[in-house]
Amino acid sequence: MPRRRYRNHLPTRPTWRCAACGIAWPCSAAKLRLLGEYRHDRVALTVYLATLQAEAGEHLADIDPARLTERFLAWTRARA
Repeated sequence: MPRRRYRNHLPTRPTWRCAACGIAWPCSAAKLRLLGEYRHDRVALTVYLATLQAEAGEHLADIDPARLTERFLAWTRARA
C-alpha cells in the first residue's frame, strides 16, 4: 500500500494560501492545529498571528487591512 504523503497546512508566500489545501491561510485545519498548539497561551497565539499578519500585509497590499485582521486574528478571541 503506498504511503500517503502528509502536507502541513502552512502559508505559502507571497500568496498567503495554504500549501496543503490552497485556500486562504489560515485555513480551518491550520486554525485547529494552532488552537491546539497554543491552547494554554492564547496571547502568544495572537502575537504570533499578528506578526504573520504584518508580513502578509506587505505581500497583500491590495487587501483591506481590516479584512486581514479578521482573517488572521478575529477567530483567536476566546468565546464566552
